[in-house]
Amino acid sequence: MKIESWIFGAGSFFFVPVALVYGFLNHWDEWVGTLGILLVGGLAGMIGAYLGFTGRRVGMRPEDRPDAEIHEGAGEQGHFSPWSWWPLVLGLACAGGFLGLAVGFWITFVAAGLAVVALVGW
Repeated sequence: MKIESWIFGAGSFFFVPVALVYGFLNHWDEWVGTLGILLVGGLAGMIGAYLGFTGRRVGMRPEDRPDAEIHEGAGEQGHFSPWSWWPLVLGLACAGGFLGLAVGFWITFVAAGLAVVALVGW
């Protein structure tokens, strides 16, 4: 995961100066584009940091080594247990929350109940 963390980290160092140049070229009149590019840089930095920490904790994957065999990638991958259902339920709760904002506010209450079930069951 070292390569992935460097790519996203470089994206952070790319997008922040691009946002400043963009803001300077439009005389700081258009804030949505400048803020959007800054947020993309922040998101790239967060993903790069997450991948870097996860790569240190998990270690080298078979994909990272040129002498790896295919069978080395079998079995559990990452740090989530394969029998855990709470990430799926939490993802459904987030999707329901966004659906509630788009369709009807009452759906958000159902999504909040799913989120409570996911977090209590964790």
